[in-house]
Amino acid sequence: MNIKSISMCEGKGSLSHNNREFTARNIDSSRTPNNIVFVQQALSDAYHQLFDEAVEKYNARQKRNDRKIHNYFEHLFNRLPSKSVITGTNKQKSFYEHLVYIGTRKDTAVGTPDAEITTECLREYMEDFQQRNPNLYVFNAVLHLDESTPHLHINYIPVGHFTRGLEVRNAKNKALEEMGFGNDAKSNDRWRRSEWDILKNICNAHDIEISEPKKSRGYSYTVEEYGEHQDRINALNAEIERLTAERDEAVAEFEKVSRKKVKLAEIDSVETGKTVFGGKVTVSQEDWDNVSDLAKKEVASQKQTKKLRKERDEAVQERDKLKTQLAAVSSELSEYKKKEENKRYFSREKQNAEAQRIKREEQLSRDLQKARAFISACGLSEDFARYRYNKTRSTELE
Repeated sequence: MNIKSISMCEGKGSLSHNNREFTARNIDSSRTPNNIVFVQQALSDAYHQLFDEAVEKYNARQKRNDRKIHNYFEHLFNRLPSKSVITGTNKQKSFYEHLVYIGTRKDTAVGTPDAEITTECLREYMEDFQQRNPNLYVFNAVLHLDESTPHLHINYIPVGHFTRGLEVRNAKNKALEEMGFGNDAKSNDRWRRSEWDILKNICNAHDIEISEPKKSRGYSYTVEEYGEHQDRINALNAEIERLTAERDEAVAEFEKVSRKKVKLAEIDSVETGKTVFGGKVTVSQEDWDNVSDLAKKEVASQKQTKKLRKERDEAVQERDKLKTQLAAVSSELSEYKKKEENKRYFSREKQNAEAQRIKREEQLSRDLQKARAFISACGLSEDFARYRYNKTRSTELE
């Protein structure tokens, strides 16, 4: 079996994709029944299960109603749960995704013997994931076997415990700290490295040799470096997808409102009459109510249409901005690789120069030994010694 790579990164987090609520072009629907579902719980139910008891205790201590938390999810994200990751104002996420691959489509394509073995490795890895990570509550986990390679989507909510305020919270840094990975900028890297080592050991037990992630030809990323760059790119891609979805949703809503837009021409069908007082037009109460209702709906429709247009334009602008950021990150990564390659190039040049110098010195030493052997063989050793002595004295006198 060929040497394989392990890829671990933070996925974009789309429950609709993971649970096959829609089919994309890269999915083989005939293989979808082969997917392995480990756990599948609604996000809202998971939040109630994890946080309701702590919220109830917190509210019981509050004397003012405006300080009470009525719904923890809405308290954090100001909206109902979604099938995609929602990022709060403090960069807190509604849930996280741990995405895991073994091999590539070139060496571990679904349907091959290698894929069967890596599938078993991923299954073993997932079965103990919750026990290894008690503070990462897994509410959705699926092993996909209907794409090019077997891979695992693990969706979890990080749970941290506190002594003040709300005692149980969605808090990834605290969750990692409680599991022994520290509470600093490298906590997530240490956790990922630990998970990488565990999966590597599982693969080795199945006679699969695992290589370090590659940076470029002849150089290797550390797991931490690979994860950091991949997370930045994935985060930007996820944000682009989210904004694109919001834009599409706004456009759909705009079209829906447009279809329901009131036709003011219908007012012309209202029957009217004249009174004897100043020739004023009269309508029945029912017709008046209809006209009033139509007018109100038209005003509301125009306001909603204007609002949706603005939201759509803002989403498009934000998407374009994120695309620019993604391009910048990709360029930064490319420049980083180039610098590392240059470092190795100059290092090789220095090593080659040093090797040449040593080679020349060794050659001169061999030539000197040959010359001495020749002088000795000719019986000129004493004459050569006197010559060296006189030469040295002459140099000293000068």
